[in-house]
Amino acid sequence: MLTDLLEEGSLPHRFRALWDEIAPIGRDGRSGGYLRYALTEPELRLREWFHEQADRRGMPVTDDGNGNLFARWGDPEAGDAVLTGSHFDSVPHGGAYDGPLGIVSAFLAVDELRAAGVTPARPVVIGAFVEEEGARFGVPCLGSRLLTGEIAVDRAAGLRDADGVSFAEALGAGPAGARPELLGRFAAFVELHVEQGRAMVDADAPIGVASAIWPHGRWRFEFTGEGNHAGTTRMADRRDPMLTYAFTVLAANKEARLRGAHATVGRVAVEPNATNAIPSKVTGWLDARAAEPETLTGLVDAVRVKAAERARRDGTGVALTEESATPLVAFDGGLAGRLASLLDAPVLPTGAGHDAGVLAAHLPTAMLFVRNPTGVSHSPAESADDVDCAAGVTALARVLEELTCR
Repeated sequence: MLTDLLEEGSLPHRFRALWDEIAPIGRDGRSGGYLRYALTEPELRLREWFHEQADRRGMPVTDDGNGNLFARWGDPEAGDAVLTGSHFDSVPHGGAYDGPLGIVSAFLAVDELRAAGVTPARPVVIGAFVEEEGARFGVPCLGSRLLTGEIAVDRAAGLRDADGVSFAEALGAGPAGARPELLGRFAAFVELHVEQGRAMVDADAPIGVASAIWPHGRWRFEFTGEGNHAGTTRMADRRDPMLTYAFTVLAANKEARLRGAHATVGRVAVEPNATNAIPSKVTGWLDARAAEPETLTGLVDAVRVKAAERARRDGTGVALTEESATPLVAFDGGLAGRLASLLDAPVLPTGAGHDAGVLAAHLPTAMLFVRNPTGVSHSPAESADDVDCAAGVTALARVLEELTCR
């Protein structure tokens, strides 16, 4: 037992050393959060780091033409590879661990297997997917959606960021779109991720296995009214879209609570955005999630009806557009059960979206979670203990050995 503890004790230090190589990249000095938007300077530096780590390990790297990177250990032409990895990009002022933990852990898992003398019978591939968060171009899991053909190339190419730069321009060429011949080389995908909640804290478990991802999506509400002077326009004469927007936010909160679902309006744009002007237009983005598809549909429909009713009272207009939607994802039950038994880990669902959720429709997919002591994510308060992260590396290495050598 003491020997085991000493061996495990060295891994947290190796994790910390590798983690510290990327920790400063993209960190905001004021908030402590990260600004690692897809294909911007910080994320491009992380992609360079990915190449460097792969080169150190003799793992050739390819780009699928959509911005997704793949580093391979094993015969580059062989099939039945096991894919792991995650993403580098962040939400605005997001946490350090969401995404990069899965990539750092994957490289360290390869190190662990090699140190143990393991030679996989099937290749191991580490992936870094582009624009998972959707924080720059508005569509989450954009890279995995392109790889699998779940988004049209023309639509993806034309997506634009807040500065008017298109995804195609940021990428430099393409995107290539669906790559069935590449996807067909993967026998399974296992994504390691920091837990985004407190279930594992409550269960006193450092590692967990995902059972499912709640259905979820993003909807854009556009409220229009009449811009006017804040000081000279009588209250009775106003057609203020901000009032309709504010009512809709409260309605979304109420309807979600009634259904045991989640509703968030975390982004808003106001025109002309002046303190002394009544807005002419307010745009708000609704993020809605629920355990069942019917619940999610009912939630969004209820919010739409409430917004329309309030708009009639306010003399404003409202339009609703679905920007993205992800159905209920039930991970491969046999694979999840096999990994939970292998790791003696609890199985739990999640309300967060992941590239694993996209790939699950195309190949056997599983997720491993690493305990987050704060339970907070998409925030600078997101955290993970080095010892738990080392446990995650060990778990991932065992999974990769199980799937490539058995």
